Amino acid sequence: MDVFAEALVEPVFRGATMQKLMRMTERVGRNTAAVLITGETGTGKELIARAIHRHSLRCCKPWVDINCTTLPEHLVESELFGYEKGAFSGADSRKEGLFELAHKGTLFLDEIGEINPKLQVKLLRVLDGAPYYRLGGNTKVAVDVRVIAATNQDPETAVSEGRFRSDLYHRLAQFHLHVPPLRDRREDVLPIAEYYLRLHGPDQRLAPDAVAALEAHSWPGNVRELRNIVLKAATLCDSQEIHVADLELVAAAPVCSVDDAPADRQLDEVERDTILVTLAASDGHHGVTAEKLGISRRTLSRKLKRYGSGSPQPGEAEPLGVLSPKQKNCFRAAVRTPVVIRNQRGDELACEIANVSIGGLGVLGLENPFTSTGALDLSFTLPGVPSQINVQGTLVWANVQKMAGIRFTQLTPETQRVLREWLIQKQNEEGWRALDSPS
Repeated sequence: MDVFAEALVEPVFRGATMQKLMRMTERVGRNTAAVLITGETGTGKELIARAIHRHSLRCCKPWVDINCTTLPEHLVESELFGYEKGAFSGADSRKEGLFELAHKGTLFLDEIGEINPKLQVKLLRVLDGAPYYRLGGNTKVAVDVRVIAATNQDPETAVSEGRFRSDLYHRLAQFHLHVPPLRDRREDVLPIAEYYLRLHGPDQRLAPDAVAALEAHSWPGNVRELRNIVLKAATLCDSQEIHVADLELVAAAPVCSVDDAPADRQLDEVERDTILVTLAASDGHHGVTAEKLGISRRTLSRKLKRYGSGSPQPGEAEPLGVLSPKQKNCFRAAVRTPVVIRNQRGDELACEIANVSIGGLGVLGLENPFTSTGALDLSFTLPGVPSQINVQGTLVWANVQKMAGIRFTQLTPETQRVLREWLIQKQNEEGWRALDSPS
């Protein structure tokens, strides 16, 4: 076995950033929408995709993946959608495409940004549920597949430059997760290094100077680079203790942060001043500033963070996830708080809220749903909201576990505003930014 080809099967982490991202994968997994995962090469985008699949209702169904850069352009369509016998030279029999193989399961399209525009159109139609033809076929194929895509490109830049269709981007990015580079989560470096060391050098350990060097390294190749360096050191080092000299970090990349490099310091100062002047002229509006500068909002936030300047708005600076407008409106925040339910006869039922959305509540402890038919009056408070919330609703479902769903039927404009602001706060706390956010 080639030890340098072995990768993590599950994310290894210690820091709060990845803990938050993994909690987000659970939320995304329970949904059925398409997901776009972005991040630099080697950050572990496929691991996040597999985690989403494991948390989904499709976890026992097929997982199928393809790296769109590993196939010649003319073969991508036949791999995705299959072909009929005689469709082209060498097609001696019918072949099912990856969409068919992933039926009822998950299809992971790695490096989706490399797909050509013609194929993007066909992919968009399939994502919208339209049946398709195999290459050379005359019978349509219908599939039920959840698509998770990944790219190391900035999708917003690709769209603005015309390399990626805007409608396909928005269709894929119903949920958009971003995997931070390893240099931005240095607390995860040592756990990952020790993971690989346990696999291939269980009797070896990292000396303090090696640990310090690993944590100070800039990791342009991210987890993949870290893996290769540790595995090579474990293989070639004869002693039980691995020192910095065994790591060959100098050959891989300078043992310092890219931001500490003295080169082009004057150019950096000009860029910083330009960004800050433009931000001030835009009244601190990140979206307007990015548009004036001709860069994406993510790039703007990254540069502000790099220069230690600006005040990123909640959820804007390097968001771990982006919600489409549809998913934003469907967002449910988990919470445990009492609710009093009054039925049409005036009876009061004391229950507990399990989750809240802009459209209703998930409720625990409803003993007898038959006492809660018709119009209901609901009274409850939310953490951080000083005033009591009073709304009307109707029961839409209940089960034998005393769980129920109640849909709001009447909300005042003020109550709706309070709920929206509270839900946006919860989205920000989880690490989400809304795609239609004004910031």
